[in-house]
Amino acid sequence: MLIRENAKKFDGIPLSILDLVQISEGHDTGDAIGNSVKLIKSAEQWGFNRYWLAEHHNMPGVASSATAVLIGKLAGETKEIRVGSGGVMLPNHAPLIVAEQFGTLDAMYPGRIDLGLGRAPGTDQPTMWALRRNRNGSADDFPREVTELQAYFKGGEDMRVRAFPGEGQDIPIWLLGSSGFSAHLSARKGMPFSFASHFAPGYLLPALESYRSSFEPSEQLKEPHAMPGVNVLIADTQEEAEFLGTTHMRQFLSIIRDERGKVKPPVENMDELWTPTEKQYVMQTLDPRTTLIGTPDQVRAGLRSLIDLTQAQELIVNTVAFDFKDRLRSFEYLAEMMD
Repeated sequence: MLIRENAKKFDGIPLSILDLVQISEGHDTGDAIGNSVKLIKSAEQWGFNRYWLAEHHNMPGVASSATAVLIGKLAGETKEIRVGSGGVMLPNHAPLIVAEQFGTLDAMYPGRIDLGLGRAPGTDQPTMWALRRNRNGSADDFPREVTELQAYFKGGEDMRVRAFPGEGQDIPIWLLGSSGFSAHLSARKGMPFSFASHFAPGYLLPALESYRSSFEPSEQLKEPHAMPGVNVLIADTQEEAEFLGTTHMRQFLSIIRDERGKVKPPVENMDELWTPTEKQYVMQTLDPRTTLIGTPDQVRAGLRSLIDLTQAQELIVNTVAFDFKDRLRSFEYLAEMMD
């Protein structure tokens, strides 16, 4: 089941939330997790469809590295909203371990757990080695590992190694991507697909076209289900929204400079911080089609344009703000737009 029973909709499609469990300067991991508990409880009441956590490593401003652990915590704090990974980076884990972890989650919270899989390590190369990935592996291993994971969930007495928990459990598996590779693979396997257009907008439309044109129905999914990512930040005025949005710009600027740290406060003038080349890169990443910053009316119009552009079956929303109250308020504004 991809859509929860009480999910509300915006212009006919459900909205979901992507949470990196961000840690702002002056705060710690406990604060960040506490904020996520508050957000998911509100999100459930407001009618959001699903709440995903993303695996990242060696990033002081992100508290979602132990993704399966946090999924269990947040699912335990709620009753109906779907909770899952957006995603688990499969190259970092043995497929058997993933099957057992998510089989356990599904046993504790039946019918509410999503398993979104990513192909990247979610970190830099030194950390990749620290995660004990197979040093002889390559991107070509991903399709094989996805197939292996599916086999553990399907199970069978003829299998020498079986996943308990996991075997026989119906857990929706999504593929995530920022290029055409996972789009084509998810189409061939008949899986739902989520595209990371919140940070790779340039490949969005080609990836969706590849996914839909190549889609083959499966036991899991009869028709394509595409869920692009979108950055959203809503405030009372355009000026306030743009000011708060500089935190997200600073986040990408830190990535360019390979400066690891916690989430930084907004600033009045970004031109005092970046070079013209850095500005061009950040603004290209934060494409105005997939990064919507403004008043409720402005964001509403932007969401409608994005739905028309992509013909998405669902949108997943990422909101970056230094103060949790601003982030929570942005989602509250978004909830007010849903049916």
